[in-house]
Amino acid sequence: MFSLGLSAKQILRPSPLASRRLFASSNLDSESRPPLINQKELDAWIAAPKQFALSDTLHPERLSDLFITVPSRDGTRKPFREPIKGQKLPPGFEIAFFHFRTPESQLRTDGTDGEFCPPDPFSRRMWASGKMSWDTNSPLLIGEKATATWTVDSVKKKNFDTGKPMLFVNKRIDFTMVGKNKPSLVEERVHVYLPDAQVQSRAPREVKNLPSSSDFSFTYVPSLTTLFRFSAIMWNAHHIHLDKDYAVQHEGYPERLVHGPLTSLMLLEAVAHHAPTSNIRTFEYRARNPLIVGRANTIHGKYAGDKSIQLWCVDEDGIAGMTGSVELV
Repeated sequence: MFSLGLSAKQILRPSPLASRRLFASSNLDSESRPPLINQKELDAWIAAPKQFALSDTLHPERLSDLFITVPSRDGTRKPFREPIKGQKLPPGFEIAFFHFRTPESQLRTDGTDGEFCPPDPFSRRMWASGKMSWDTNSPLLIGEKATATWTVDSVKKKNFDTGKPMLFVNKRIDFTMVGKNKPSLVEERVHVYLPDAQVQSRAPREVKNLPSSSDFSFTYVPSLTTLFRFSAIMWNAHHIHLDKDYAVQHEGYPERLVHGPLTSLMLLEAVAHHAPTSNIRTFEYRARNPLIVGRANTIHGKYAGDKSIQLWCVDEDGIAGMTGSVELV
């Protein structure tokens, strides 16, 4: 049993705030103005093949920047250790590499890259879910060169008939070491794209069937500095993580949001912190509710047999922000 910060009993019991915490925009009325969509243009974009290949070297210096950013490796919980060339890249830390270097003038209105973005009016992007599968016999190695091949596996329409359309874009990334024929890591990242004017009041989503207790936990507070550094490492200019006015006025949140990939990385890091010799084969996660900067988040882990761990993250009001699971070798 391993625990840091708040106990499972404390963090799992929702406070009265959990049932009435609302997010709303003060200057938009999406209920009365459904977005205008050019269906022909959208269908053509969905049908068009989309693939990009990015090469990068897994430099230990850049990886060290991410180590010093996340509270599981920054030296506050255990001694800081610099990444070493030739060692296996820790699960989830590929996020420090393979970025689209898009000029600022070509970014979308929310600050995101446009390489896989659908046409207007779908100008707002949120990180929804993902899956990672590792070839444990051929890992990504620190200091070596690799290629990330991006493709769009699928695009799904949702709520188009209700006037609240969403697009779920599943992006597959094959991470392959130079000189290898098979990817060391296959990752899926699902982003949801929303029209710019589609902002409305919303209460937290209820997440059912979470365990009543956990076998281990890890508590941390993502600060403004955390968000700034993580954005810089990811080469991510999404305004929702950096600009309070944008987050409040355009997205309807009370503050800047924590990155989805930061929370998913912390799910993996909670496993690594609790069981440092564990060898993860697959990892799946899903964003459930937005997590707000400056609020304590607790990652919980519960074993489901010898080789499976259920994971979830709750904020200080007991609201589940993300759920996930890992399968061990």
